[in-house]
Amino acid sequence: MWIADKWRDYEVLDATEGEKLERWGDYILVRPDPQVIWSTPQSHRDWSRKNGHYHRSPKGGGEWEFFRLPDEWSISYSLGDSDLTFRLKPFSFKHTGLFPEQAANWEWFSALLRQAKRPADRPLKVLNLFAYTGGATIAAASAGAAVTHVDASKGMVSWARENAVCSGLGDASVRWLVDDCVKFVEREIRRGSLYDGIIMDPPSYGRGPKGEIWKLETSIWPFLTLTAKLLSRDALFFLINSYTTGLQPAVLSYMLNQAVAKRFGGQVEAGEIGLPVSGTGLILPCGAAGRWHR
Repeated sequence: MWIADKWRDYEVLDATEGEKLERWGDYILVRPDPQVIWSTPQSHRDWSRKNGHYHRSPKGGGEWEFFRLPDEWSISYSLGDSDLTFRLKPFSFKHTGLFPEQAANWEWFSALLRQAKRPADRPLKVLNLFAYTGGATIAAASAGAAVTHVDASKGMVSWARENAVCSGLGDASVRWLVDDCVKFVEREIRRGSLYDGIIMDPPSYGRGPKGEIWKLETSIWPFLTLTAKLLSRDALFFLINSYTTGLQPAVLSYMLNQAVAKRFGGQVEAGEIGLPVSGTGLILPCGAAGRWHR
């Protein structure tokens, strides 16, 4: 398991009965987590000091309850010589605008970018698909890469740009694109574009800006094989994340071996990503990732 254990502004304090107790900077949130199927006493004092609680409805969805929580606030993460800053706000279906467990992947690919021998005529190029609020984009840009950030939501792309500005990367080489990821990749192939690193964080289900339907189980394999065509001859890495329980690490490993390693060689690894629970010493699983690197 890859563990995101270098946070100072974020921690999981406790977890029990389908919920996790988290510290996001100066504020305490309680959010549902389907992995937390055990029942232990709520002994941590911050269960009674929460600033926000997302209550899941038995009918689906849910709603937030707030206790002295600002509309927005920020936290930071130290990556190499950079401090990445992320704007947070509670919004639809329990989210805050950041997945802290992804810091384990930021550490991995930013180290590859920093250590790589760079082409003399251009910066290393990274493509971030389904890029959300830009955590991976900002991590790659802080390591000196030229990043193409693609997401179908205009609001998420705007949020990501604001995170870049907050992180001191407002002038970094980033293309911010609101687009359907599949159609963008198809156009990039026709244009002959190539990338040294590719990151994708596909949703279980989604719709593009023109109503395009994405269903992970049927869409991911053809999309992965398509996107692999954008890897440069000397590509460094390919990262794919999954929050869908049916897409296990072994499946991610097999797909990357077939779509990428067969052509480029290199090494494929896949495993769970987790966050430490400071109050109990447990590691909370938070999805899976598949990694290919040269």
